[in-house]
Amino acid sequence: MSIFVRMRTNANKPLIGENLLYFLVWAMALLVPILNSKMMSEEHVYLVNVLLVWSKLLPYIIIFLINNTILAPQLLFKRRYVAYVLISIAMLAAIFYPLEYYMDNIKHLPYTASDTQIVHGRAAFTDLTWYWNVLLGLFMMGANCSIKLIFRSIQNEQKLIEMERHSLQAEMDYLKYQINPHFFMNTLNNIHAMVDIDPEAAKATVIELSKMMRYVLYDSENAHTNLLQEVRFIENYIALMRIRYMSDVDVRFNVHNPLPMDAKVPPLLMIVFVENAFKHGVSYNKPSYVHIDLCCKDGNAICEVRNSRHKGMKVEKGGIGLENVRKRLDILFGHNYKLDIDESQENEYKVKLSIPMIYDKVHSNR
Repeated sequence: MSIFVRMRTNANKPLIGENLLYFLVWAMALLVPILNSKMMSEEHVYLVNVLLVWSKLLPYIIIFLINNTILAPQLLFKRRYVAYVLISIAMLAAIFYPLEYYMDNIKHLPYTASDTQIVHGRAAFTDLTWYWNVLLGLFMMGANCSIKLIFRSIQNEQKLIEMERHSLQAEMDYLKYQINPHFFMNTLNNIHAMVDIDPEAAKATVIELSKMMRYVLYDSENAHTNLLQEVRFIENYIALMRIRYMSDVDVRFNVHNPLPMDAKVPPLLMIVFVENAFKHGVSYNKPSYVHIDLCCKDGNAICEVRNSRHKGMKVEKGGIGLENVRKRLDILFGHNYKLDIDESQENEYKVKLSIPMIYDKVHSNR
């Protein structure tokens, strides 16, 4: 619900700007006689002169209101072009011709010297004949329609950007929630394997798993999470793996420099590579290792995962986890990330991920 309210609010911004522009233009037009009197160094601004000019502007104001609220939205923007042109010309002629006839006949009416401020003239902004005023009215309507088209284009573009953004967010959420069941399925399989071998270790594993579930289900709801939280999540996972494999696997997790307190990264990206390292790099009958190195450099979080590679063990190149993290990286960063997978070594599989970090405003203002 809040998404649609936010989209509607953003879409209304061009409409507010359009109406504000119209208000300023007509306000300036109505101020012209007052400003003109001041510039002519007149001692007094005569109200009758101001009202006279305003009365000449009145037909154009009426035409603008009709065109802006009825003709353009109901005819022009619905592609009823012929009807729009014909009705516009008929409306202008119906307004200006009778007014010109009326004003031309004012001179036949008696008036006194005190009425000299009301001069004989046309009922328009200029002293043109009615058909020239029709052309001037058409020009004004065309300008009005052009402004409306510009603001409609801006409004449509903003709607499209907003829809694309929400579409990307929905796709990212879908990919992230695909990873979560995949991760828990593997972890529960690990616990199942430990129950008969070491029940106490299985209990400790359940405790570690509960910490991880809290992070996955609640703390990873946002688009970005604190880097330190992501590191603690990886540490909890490694603790779980150490319980499972005891001392049979050389597991190392090194953080090479102090991590910034306010740095943020998308959640559940690095864990996919750590999980794959344990899944495909650990053998029960051969020496195995999983080495994880994390550092921050030039505004990027760099995570390198190396694991042993054994003959006869297939490394899953696809899979839900790795495939989804690739899609998430493309959506989140476009080309602004680096993912290197090195399979050149016979006995080692290496993955290196570099992603830009997002900082809080407090950090950026330092």
